[in-house]
Amino acid sequence: MLDPHQLLIVYAAYIIATASPGPSNMTIMGVAMSQGRAPAVVLALGVMTGSLTWAAIAATGLSAVLASFANALFVIKILGGIYLLYLAYKSARSAFINAPQAGVGAGNGGKADYGKLYRRGLLLHLTNPKAVLGWMAVMSLGLKPGAGPATLAAIVGGCGLLGLVVFCGYALLFSTAPAIRMYQKAKRSIEATLALFFGFAGIKLLLSRV
Repeated sequence: MLDPHQLLIVYAAYIIATASPGPSNMTIMGVAMSQGRAPAVVLALGVMTGSLTWAAIAATGLSAVLASFANALFVIKILGGIYLLYLAYKSARSAFINAPQAGVGAGNGGKADYGKLYRRGLLLHLTNPKAVLGWMAVMSLGLKPGAGPATLAAIVGGCGLLGLVVFCGYALLFSTAPAIRMYQKAKRSIEATLALFFGFAGIKLLLSRV
């Protein structure tokens, strides 16, 4: 039987975790300001796909098996840390190398590489060990003894919808004209800030015990 009160607690916890600043949200913000709305939304969909992948793993109980193998989470942690450092390098390069001013969505002949953006979002979330641990926490919070398939569906479906709203919300909010103008005026400082954030997050992840 569905417990509305318990579901509200699960949804609230998920929103707080998802909406708080992190590598995925910061990447979406950067792409939204530098490339525009559509590329940012595609990136957000890649992030959401990664999140739902971890949700499916947690829902089937495989996450408990995964967590029991320290080597598996260690590999994910290393890959995630390296990828964040790669993003830091790209942001730093963009900040300190003077390139011709391009319009929003420029590149590849004026067209964004949506496939690359989607894969970037997907990889960003799949290489985040905190994501699977977060879903494990959500499942343990919402799935009490006697919970049926309807409760599981409500958790995954509800959190999935909320995640889509949050990630796409970042894409829409930071692709507005004022945000884009701000980026064009302060491109170097914004990219430098992103580089510092990704670098710190990558080093922190590599040094963490997960």
